[in-house]
Amino acid sequence: MNMLKKIQIWGDHHHPKWLDYFRILLGLILIWKGIDFYINMPAFSNLMRGAFLGTAVSISLLAHLIIMLHLIGGLAITLGTHTRVFCLVNLPILIGAVFFVNISGGIFKPYSEFWFSVSVLIGLVCFAIEGNGVLSVDREKIYHKEAL
Repeated sequence: MNMLKKIQIWGDHHHPKWLDYFRILLGLILIWKGIDFYINMPAFSNLMRGAFLGTAVSISLLAHLIIMLHLIGGLAITLGTHTRVFCLVNLPILIGAVFFVNISGGIFKPYSEFWFSVSVLIGLVCFAIEGNGVLSVDREKIYHKEAL
């Protein structure tokens, strides 16, 4: 059995119910940040341009891609469907936010989002391992397999 399958099985059997509330909160945070980035698109593009993430055309495309992945991924994580997939899809975005965008802005400045981004990154890693849990749309599918 490969390593990813072992992690998936372990996460499905060792998932406390209270952890689902943090998964739901993580999904809502991703949705909120996606909406916030969309509402403040010029500031978001300038922030990405300041981190030297590409040219004007690719920055606009990348900004829209990040917004869509945050919105769709946040909704899926909140509902608990394909949680591991959407956590893995959002991981590169948060790694880029932590190491390229937020560190260049100064991590100890007042209102720095560095620690917030690190917290979301840790949450994504946690739920990429843990998976959906009991309070999820996919709950029946996971627990139906165990009954067979």
